[in-house]
Amino acid sequence: MGTAQVEFTEEELLADLTVAEPLIAGGVRCHGGFDDDGRYLSPRTKFRLPAITSWGEQNSERFSTELIDVPLEWWERSFPNVAQARFLIQAGVPEPLMATLTRIGTVEGFGANIRLLQPRDLQRHFVEDVGGTAIDHLGRGLFEAHGRDEAGWDEEAGHKDMWFAARDIAFERSCEELDIEAMLARMGFGSGRPGADAARVLPDDIAPELEMMVSLMVRVLFIEISAFHTFAWAEEWMSDTDLVAGDGEAARLVGFIRADESPHVGYLRTALTEMRDRTWRGEGGRTYAGTDMIGRIWDPLLAHSLGPVREEGRRAALAEVEFWCNQRTNGADVLAEFRSLGPA
Repeated sequence: MGTAQVEFTEEELLADLTVAEPLIAGGVRCHGGFDDDGRYLSPRTKFRLPAITSWGEQNSERFSTELIDVPLEWWERSFPNVAQARFLIQAGVPEPLMATLTRIGTVEGFGANIRLLQPRDLQRHFVEDVGGTAIDHLGRGLFEAHGRDEAGWDEEAGHKDMWFAARDIAFERSCEELDIEAMLARMGFGSGRPGADAARVLPDDIAPELEMMVSLMVRVLFIEISAFHTFAWAEEWMSDTDLVAGDGEAARLVGFIRADESPHVGYLRTALTEMRDRTWRGEGGRTYAGTDMIGRIWDPLLAHSLGPVREEGRRAALAEVEFWCNQRTNGADVLAEFRSLGPA
């Protein structure tokens, strides 16, 4: 077995690297910062990044398996595509893109709810030892760090406000000019929590709170991975200084967010792999193969993410484009040209 550190306190997993200069975006102090050489440092990664690496290597040594692989290529690229996004801005119809950025920031804010999970004594659900694993640290810093990254902490803004800042920098417009509630409603945001009332898929003697936690982890992992298409999409057109304002600051801000998301994918993949490779224990003592338990949750959620979730997102984005085009006297022509630049 390796000798790398695998036990960490919550304070360590929430600890920042020392920054020489803070990150300020749109006049707002954000998390993270820059080292003496101007390199961006993601928040709460002093111990979190090496911990994730150590846990993954440890699990590979113990079980002779690889981390769960979730290729980005499984998800289609963002809609509207880059050419369509550029055209909308040039045609004087930027609101659909502002809506998309608002939706992304809002989703990031919802993602902070993962910190509400505070699992303790997860060992009772598994036969093999979970000491010194990502599993054992989920409720001891990992979920909390994830939540703080998304919604911010104390006086430092997180991804939610960083996306809003990127939007406002790029378009030199405040969200106060838009009816955000109406926009989110058009794009399918209600008050319900997706998946909260989902039917159970695991045996009845597997603790419901464990199934709920793992299901949320899988859903969040798929969101995080598919979002890398969104990062590339936004960075490409936001970096065009002839197209948007801010001299590329908005694109750089999205790049910082992308860097911050890597630990999220890392710890979720690692913890789910650890669960897959272990034997699960029901409340009555019956045992189950972890591959079966994870598979029962993973497979339908993956199919949902690649199918209905993608289609619903596309329909909502297209409806927003149509809504704003209809506000223009030349809206029919704009919409026709938009459709000619890619599938709609």
